[in-house]
Amino acid sequence: MAFGAEELRVLRRALALALNPAPASAEDVQDCHRLAESLDEALNEGLRLRAFLVADLARYRAALPGTAAGYLTLLEEALRAGYRPGADDLAALRALRGNPVAAALLDHCRLAAEHDVRARLARAVPRPATALVPASRARLTAL
Repeated sequence: MAFGAEELRVLRRALALALNPAPASAEDVQDCHRLAESLDEALNEGLRLRAFLVADLARYRAALPGTAAGYLTLLEEALRAGYRPGADDLAALRALRGNPVAAALLDHCRLAAEHDVRARLARAVPRPATALVPASRARLTAL
């Protein structure tokens, strides 16, 4: 995301206002609101672009192997945009691994998928150990 000179000026003023809480002028408040709206719009546009890339990628993947060159190019673009490869992508790349570009992408996507799995496992909250009480003794523990 790139900022223009005017947006940077408003952002700098907004940060100054946040660090030095003094009454803000109506113009400053209005500029900050406009900047926030512009940021929201840019974020939404990024989300729309990513959704389009993912949908396009799925169409190309469904038409493989005839669309291999287009699929590989689109996958590279999607990865640069922050797309995380899924099981379908890994399967498609395995099927195309005779292609040197596909083989390189497979290695990259496999590492990314392994990293994602490790991150999910690290975030998983371990369950506290609870003693299992057989049904025949449940009445005794209730007393």
